[in-house]
Amino acid sequence: MYFIVVKFQTKPDYTEQFMDLVGPFTAGTRQEPGNLWFDWSRSVEDPAEFILVEAFLDDEAAGTHVNSDHFKAGLDAMRPALVATPKIVSRKVDGDAWGEMGELQIG
Repeated sequence: MYFIVVKFQTKPDYTEQFMDLVGPFTAGTRQEPGNLWFDWSRSVEDPAEFILVEAFLDDEAAGTHVNSDHFKAGLDAMRPALVATPKIVSRKVDGDAWGEMGELQIG
């Protein structure tokens, strides 16, 4: 699977509406057949920083995603809201789901 984490730094005037701006992008991506997850978080240290954790089943699913209309529209929607180019980590990894944390077992 492709496992991706992206950090977005928003301009002050856009911070509170950022999730609304990316709403259609998020909904479209979550409906893609090869999308495993597409989850947004907000930094507890910097409220203007949003973190996207996403995963796609395989090369085909990742390619479909970046070539979709909602991907292009999502980038256009968020572009004016951002301070700088987002930071990304994108890796192909084994698996197709979250695993359990070995160091902290419950039950």
